[in-house]
Parts: sequence; structure tokens; C-alpha cells
Amino acid sequence: MCRNIKSLANLEPPATEEEIRAAALQYVRKVSGVNKPSKANEAAFLAAVEAVTTASTTLLALLKTNAPPKNREEEAAKAKARSAKRFDR
Repeated sequence: MCRNIKSLANLEPPATEEEIRAAALQYVRKVSGVNKPSKANEAAFLAAVEAVTTASTTLLALLKTNAPPKNREEEAAKAKARSAKRFDR
């Protein structure tokens, strides 16, 4: 599951709220070991997603770097090439 979490720092344009929440959801799914929580655990699961989203948003806002921002299209092309190499053995 965590393989789907993309780096969200230092991107141009910056990561959207939806991207940050999607990464938080993937993280909580991995930590909890479930894709969809039971009704009994749904509130705790959603609270964790919100907490991780908030923490991630804060982290991304506070990070400083001297490196130029990464181009989203170039990074996507690199990821696609890595994936093709990994699965085209």
C-alpha cells in the first residue's frame, strides 16, 4: 500500500489538499492494516486520517529547501519509467 504514497514536498505546483489527504488515507490504511474500517472503528479511522492530513499539511508548510521545485510532469515520467523497468523483467 505505501508504494502508492508519493513525495509531496517541493513540487511545482504545490501539493493539493486532496493529494495530502490521499497520502494520509494510504498511511492510515497501512498502519491499521485495513482498507475499509468496520463500523465500530470507522470514527477512529477517520479521526486518524484527519490528524495525519493536518500534520502533513503543517509539515509541508514548514519545510525549507534550497533545491529548485520538482516539476510534476518530469517526476511522473520518472515514476512511470521506474514502474515499467520493475514490471518488464
